[in-house]
Parts: sequence; structure tokens; C-alpha cells
Amino acid sequence: MTAAKLFLHGVPDSPAIWGPVLTALSLGDAPVAVPALPGFTGPLPAGFPATKEAYADWAVGQAADLFAAHGPIDIIGHDWGALIAQRVAMLHPDLVRSWAISNAVIDPDYRGHRVARIWNTPVLGELFMALSKPAKLAEGLAAQGMPTAIAAEEAEQWRNKDKRRAILKLYRSAKGLSFEHDWARDIDKLPTQGALIWGADDPYVQLSVAQRFAANTGIPLTVIDGAGHWAIAERPAEVAAALHRFWSAL
Repeated sequence: MTAAKLFLHGVPDSPAIWGPVLTALSLGDAPVAVPALPGFTGPLPAGFPATKEAYADWAVGQAADLFAAHGPIDIIGHDWGALIAQRVAMLHPDLVRSWAISNAVIDPDYRGHRVARIWNTPVLGELFMALSKPAKLAEGLAAQGMPTAIAAEEAEQWRNKDKRRAILKLYRSAKGLSFEHDWARDIDKLPTQGALIWGADDPYVQLSVAQRFAANTGIPLTVIDGAGHWAIAERPAEVAAALHRFWSAL
């Protein structure tokens, strides 16, 4: 039986970001789950702290449910979804047949991009969120290669105040995007059945970060030339082909 697939989106996205890749993958009857991170498409669940550990625990639950029904899963993540996917694979390799991530990686030397540092800063982060308008967000996402319809959908969800609060809590729990003192210490616990897929022109997590991780771990890297941070939506056919190659070799 084909392994079940768990797709995890990032920030400021929603499950919509996976639409182009899912279409290109043509997975047929394979079990597929594309959940929204808590608080990203609706209210934050009561008592959910929206920290990186809380999101990792939530994702472990998603993976465990798929595993119980279908056996070891393929987990795929983009941006924060990539970081969370790697954390799930570190903590529970028994649940995972493989992991594949796009345009974010747990790296001890990465210190975050400019927006991550803003979100990590009290008051400044709140001001950023208060001044950010959906129309401008849609325009900015589309300018960086995200399909216009998806950019409009993601921007509409930006009106959700819980989403913006969750993002601030998430980034502050990670000190912007620094994993040197916690998650990065467990890189050697990652299963070897992993893959990196990267938009070469990513302004947030540069290709050099992926190249360093690949060199240090031996995890294969596929570079999508001419694509940026949202390569999964910008060049879905190439991303899907890379995933199929990876899975077929398992």
C-alpha cells in the first residue's frame, strides 16, 4: 500500500499553499492529510500556547493518527511546516517512512530573516501586525512568486487576529528562528530517509543554508532554479517530480 502523506504548511500560509503540488503529484487513492496549523484558519484552540513545542506536539498527533490507520508515513513540510516535520521525525522516527522539506531547515547556524527578527521583538512585532494589511500582503506574496489566487486566499486569512497572535508566539518561542540550543542538537536523530527541495532564489532562507545542511548530513538536495521561497506553489511540477523520485527510491 502507498504510504500515507502528511503535508504541513508554514507562515503566513495555510493548506492552500499545497494545492498546486497536490495536483501535480496525482496521488490517487493514497491517504493524504493537509491540516491547518492550529489558529491559522480559525480561532486558536482554548489553552493552546502556540509555541514551537506545542505545534510539534500537535503534528506528532497528526502523524500518529495517520500511522495508526496506514502505517509509517511520508511527512512533507514547507517553511515552518518543514521545521515541524523535521522535529516530528527526530522525536518519533518510528512513525515516519520518510521526510521531505522545502525552504526551511533546522540549522544551528541560521539566525532568522529580518521579518522573523521583527516578529520576535515585543511591541515592534505587534506594530508590524497592526499595520499589515491583507491587500499589501497579497501583493507582496504574489510579487515573490506565489500564484495570485493563493496569495489572495492567504491574505484574506490574515484578517484572523488569532493567526497573527499565533505567529508572534511561535517566533518568540524560537527566539526568531534560532535552534542552536534545542532542536538543532537533535539533528543526528533524524532518519536518513530525508530530502531537501529548495527554491534557489529564496530571500528568507538562502540556498547556502540548505547546501550546508546537505553537506553536513548527507541528505540529498534538489535545487529549483528560478524559484523563490514558495517554490512549492511557483514550480509545482518540478517539486512533484523531485518528490516522486525520492519516494520511488525508498
